[in-house]
Amino acid sequence: MPSRKNTLFIMIDQLRADCVTGALSQHVKLPNIRALQSEAVTFTNHFSVTNPCGPSRASILTGLYAMNHRSVRNGTPMSEGITNIALEMRKLGFDPLLFGYTDTSRDPRGKSPDDPVLQTYEEVMPGFTELLEMRQETGSRPWQKFLRDKGYDTPDYKNFYVPKSPDPTRPPRPDDPAFYAAEDSDTAFLTDEFLRQMAAPPSKPWFALLTYIRPHPPLVAPAPYNQLYQGDTLPMPARQTDPADEVAVHPAFVATQNRPPMESFVKGCNGQISAKNDADVQMLRALYLGLATEVDAHIGRVISFLKETGQYDDTLIVLSADHGEMLGDHHMWGKQHIYDPSFRVPLVIRDPLSPESHGSTVAALTESIDLAPTILDLAGGKAAPGMNGRSLGGFLNSNPPDNWKDCVHLELDLGEPDTPTAFQRLTGLELRESNVAILREAHFKLVHFNGDLPPLMFDLNNDPDEMHNLADDPAHAATLLRLTRKLLSHRMKHADHALSDYKITDSGVFPEHPT
Repeated sequence: MPSRKNTLFIMIDQLRADCVTGALSQHVKLPNIRALQSEAVTFTNHFSVTNPCGPSRASILTGLYAMNHRSVRNGTPMSEGITNIALEMRKLGFDPLLFGYTDTSRDPRGKSPDDPVLQTYEEVMPGFTELLEMRQETGSRPWQKFLRDKGYDTPDYKNFYVPKSPDPTRPPRPDDPAFYAAEDSDTAFLTDEFLRQMAAPPSKPWFALLTYIRPHPPLVAPAPYNQLYQGDTLPMPARQTDPADEVAVHPAFVATQNRPPMESFVKGCNGQISAKNDADVQMLRALYLGLATEVDAHIGRVISFLKETGQYDDTLIVLSADHGEMLGDHHMWGKQHIYDPSFRVPLVIRDPLSPESHGSTVAALTESIDLAPTILDLAGGKAAPGMNGRSLGGFLNSNPPDNWKDCVHLELDLGEPDTPTAFQRLTGLELRESNVAILREAHFKLVHFNGDLPPLMFDLNNDPDEMHNLADDPAHAATLLRLTRKLLSHRMKHADHALSDYKITDSGVFPEHPT
């Protein structure tokens, strides 16, 4: 058993990788994450294997590709027969503590139709002990009560994220502040509660998942974060000059390019902003970065707490995001898109037992499904049978694993079972055909659409912003065939193996009894 005692897993919602390592990192202040990087290992090519929130967290916490856990959209139930990091950490003697949310849609089988857990997709993954309830859709009841107790005239929750105009004679603008002060924001409240409840930590080693909602939209920030950055100082999004040129890249983009529309990222400002106005685009990008800086400030408080209580060098710290954000790249917003900004996320891991690697970077391709096996490995256990990910432990102690993966496998489901999406209506595809599988190497990227839609292929060495589709170029036909075969082989190799690697014999289970 390793001598480290604790594990803190910090998950930030919708934070792009390039805020930490990349173009935007030069324009956003994240001093506490930067300080952590100097004492940790930073993975510069880390990808969430699916999105949006519910599916991405399902993959992170189960170590499974979406093709195996099949909780493929917000609201799609996840089978209770699937294990997860919380259940596996319990086997190692940990009580998995949750501060925030997992967005787990619970299995309805065996439950009454009136069971409250079947009324929301924002339920808690089995195995976690929920110490603080935070919800994006319905709001955190403890936070709302906290604000009322402090004397705030709180609006209905649907209007919580409408900016507050400092001038009662004019309507609110997108970069006006939130109605609550920075010290009372949802980000601050979550941190306050974590610090309060962990002030008397368990006598035995602990494992905590601390998950921040921001910078997930709606994009409204308390002062001073609402105007911390100015749009005219930021780089423009990576995109074609004309939005029509982006739509022309693939038939599906007619349905997906403006979903969600940029204008929906702010509340209560109808008619004030337009995706056609570059100044508005840059203002929203600035708001997003302001929220990222706010989260960083509170991560600094958490790290200071660990140091002040003597736990910093006894605690494995894993910091990542559930998925990315387009933020105007390719004239797109949100995360259910095929381009890298939707999937590429930061990953910083500090293992106090491996100081020789602190301050280093790892360029190898890694996936969000690797996090559960990594945490289990470093806690003295091992990945559960069937988990698709592999431990990153070797990268942390300067002993990289042999035969490491040379690609990542990403997925999207673009249909809905209750109301057909614009993608389904445009393509005429059935629910089970409305999906995408992506194979991304360091050099090339293949985007395979189901339903006999044409593929996309990009040369990332020469076209890192994915502007030029090569799938129809005869000069690249061999590469397209190679990647398509590789994608099929990858899916065949990683299909559900929870029990397929075992055999029942007259001597019992071979090779060993699964736990």
